[in-house]
Amino acid sequence: MAIDLEALYIDLHRHPELSFHETRTAAIVAQHLRELGFEVLEEVGRTGVVGVLRRPASGASHGPVVWLRADMDALPVQEQTGLPYASTAVGINPEGITVPVMHACGHDMHVTALIGAAEQLARDDADWRGTIVLIFQPAEELGAGARAMLDDGLLERVPRPDIVLGQHVTPLPVGTIGVRAGTQMSACDGITVTMYGRGGHGSRPHSTIDPVVMAASTIMRLQTVVSREIDPRDVAVVTVGAVRAGLKHNIIPTEARLELSLRYPDEATREKVISAVHRIVRAEALASGAERDPDFETDHMLPATINDAAATARVSTALNRALGEGTVIDHGMHTGSEDVSWFARDAGVPLVFWFWGGVDAEQFRQAYEAGTFDSDIPTNHSPFFAPVIQPTIDIGVRALVAAAHEFLDTDRA
Repeated sequence: MAIDLEALYIDLHRHPELSFHETRTAAIVAQHLRELGFEVLEEVGRTGVVGVLRRPASGASHGPVVWLRADMDALPVQEQTGLPYASTAVGINPEGITVPVMHACGHDMHVTALIGAAEQLARDDADWRGTIVLIFQPAEELGAGARAMLDDGLLERVPRPDIVLGQHVTPLPVGTIGVRAGTQMSACDGITVTMYGRGGHGSRPHSTIDPVVMAASTIMRLQTVVSREIDPRDVAVVTVGAVRAGLKHNIIPTEARLELSLRYPDEATREKVISAVHRIVRAEALASGAERDPDFETDHMLPATINDAAATARVSTALNRALGEGTVIDHGMHTGSEDVSWFARDAGVPLVFWFWGGVDAEQFRQAYEAGTFDSDIPTNHSPFFAPVIQPTIDIGVRALVAAAHEFLDTDRA
C-alpha cells in the first residue's frame, strides 16, 4: 500500500519537535524506511536517522552513491495559521523554558517529500543502479545537526557520497524551482555578546553602570555596520535577534546579553562585519564606563552554501525535464543560512541545494502585482507560514527523484 503523504505531512505538522528532540519524527521516519526495505541507522548525531538502499542488493559494486538530505526540527513559534491541523505543541528550549513549537520553516514538508522519494526510488529498482543514502537530519535550526551526525562517524558508517542533494520549501509559487550555481545561501555566525555593568536600585541610577542603556546604544550603533561600512554592492546582514537583561522593573542588572546573527557571502565580508561588531561593542562599553570588557561567544558558524556549477547544470536540466521546461529559475542568493553543506565539505564532493515553491500561484501573482508580497505572503519562520499541501508535496518528491536519477546509473540516462 502506498504511503499517504498528505496524512504524513499533516501528522508531522501537528506534532513538531524542537532541535535534538525529534524523537517521534525520527521513529516515524525509521519505520517507513524499514518498511520500504532500507537499511536504517538511528540516533546518528543524537536524533538523526539514515536510510541506505543499494541496487543491486548484493555484489561487490553498487555504482554511484547519492545522498539526499532533509531536516526534521521545528521552531519555538506560536502557530497562527488557523489551519485545522495547526500545531498546539509545546517544548523545552535550551534554556529550560517551555515554549510553543511550530514547523514554521517547512521541515515537515522536507521530511514528507524525502519519504515520498524513498518510496518511489525503492519501487523503481529496475530504473537505477547505485546506492542511495537518505539523511534525516536533526537540529538544523541550531546549525548543529549536520555537524553532530558527521562527528558521530556518519562518513565511516555509510557509503561515502559522490554527490549531496537537498531542497528547501520557500515562498515561491508552487511549481517553481529556484537554484543557482555558486553561492546559494550566505555564511552565518551566531554570536552572543555579554556586556557588563554595575547593578543597583532603579531609584539610584547614578550609583550604577546601566548595561541596559549600554546594550540599547550598542544595538542602534550596530545598524550602521551594513549601512555605512559595507559596500552597497555587497550583501551583509547584522540582526540582533534577542536581548536579555534584568528580572525586575526597579533593579538595574549587572549584565545584558545580545544574541546576534551575522550573514555574508564570503570570507572577506565576514572579516569586515565581525571586526566592526567587536569594535562597536567594545567602544560602547568604554563609552558607558564599563569596568569589565564585553565577552564574545560564537554559538555556531555555518559556511556559505555553495552549489557546484557542473552538478547544478545537470540538476537544472533534470528538473526542467521532469517538471516542465521553465520550471527552474535563478532567484538569487538567499541571506538565510544552512548547515547542509557540511556533508559535502567533509566528504569533499559537490553539493546542489535548491528551493521549491509552496505558495498558491494565483495568490503569489496577486500579491506580486499589488506590491504586497511582504505583507501578504508569509515567509519561513513566520507564525503564519503554511505551504499549500498539494501539489507542493508531489513536486518535492518528483524533484528529489529526478535529481537522484541524474547521478545514479540509470536506464533513463
